[in-house]
Amino acid sequence: MSTFPTSLPGGTWTLGDLTVTRFGYGAMQLAGPGVMGPPADHDGALAVLREAVGLGITHIDTSDAYGPRVTNRLIREALHPYPETLHIVTKVGAIRDEQGGWPPARRPEDVRRAVLDNLEALGLDTLDVVNLRLGDARGPRPGSLAEPFETLVELQRQGLVRHLGVSNATAGQVAEARSIAPIVCVQNMYNLAHRQDDELIDELARQDIAYVPFFPLGGFSPLQSSALTAVAARLDSTPMSVALAWLLHRSPNILLIPGTSSVAHLRENVAGAGLSLSGEDLAELDQIGRGQHQTARSAQAGGMGGDSGRT
Repeated sequence: MSTFPTSLPGGTWTLGDLTVTRFGYGAMQLAGPGVMGPPADHDGALAVLREAVGLGITHIDTSDAYGPRVTNRLIREALHPYPETLHIVTKVGAIRDEQGGWPPARRPEDVRRAVLDNLEALGLDTLDVVNLRLGDARGPRPGSLAEPFETLVELQRQGLVRHLGVSNATAGQVAEARSIAPIVCVQNMYNLAHRQDDELIDELARQDIAYVPFFPLGGFSPLQSSALTAVAARLDSTPMSVALAWLLHRSPNILLIPGTSSVAHLRENVAGAGLSLSGEDLAELDQIGRGQHQTARSAQAGGMGGDSGRT
């Protein structure tokens, strides 16, 4: 593990042998409405990706299911050939249907095809990190991940995948994955108001495994809390900035991937995550996760979940 200071909030973290900025970028919002189809502003989408790299971000989260096949192609158009310092994390385990749903695709042949599709769309010979997406739109669901995860391990042995992770997973599935092969990250829903993974985050931190929260700002139901509003007012900031800064304070193994299709909003997110929170601020914010000010559970309807923050 490494946490060296950089110009971006939170410094850096090491995913296996890959050093990434803890403040990353999630590409899901670059696709069209409902994460389907092309963006309304193609050039604007390219500008956001280039600005992310220009700001020093070295961790981009994506999936070939976004669009589908939209965000990966945008990433390639905007950034290929990629800087050596840039690392792209993708995920497999779900596809898109004509209704915009996210049906699971975890048979060995599905996993192999998804890896190959990601490689082709991104213009890569090896994927830096591949997360196996589990569960469904309601969240993690129990069950063995052995067959699809072992398929990823075999693809790793073939040199098509560098590092492995899991997404939308239960603690038991995380443990099962680790019993099969090393993982470098877990990507689950987590934010100030949804703290069900507190124990898992702490355990992963002890094992130098990254935790990457999707919906860090509440997903489709933005975080709302009197405590959050009070702290933001005291700091002359915004609730969303405070929520991002809190995540970086929560644990050194937390990596952020808030998503946006706006260059200005990307800059605001970076600046906001750099807020300094006092002990008093943190104690007040901690109460949000104790059950008093929960956001609507509809945030869990975010489908593929990667995502990316829906800022």
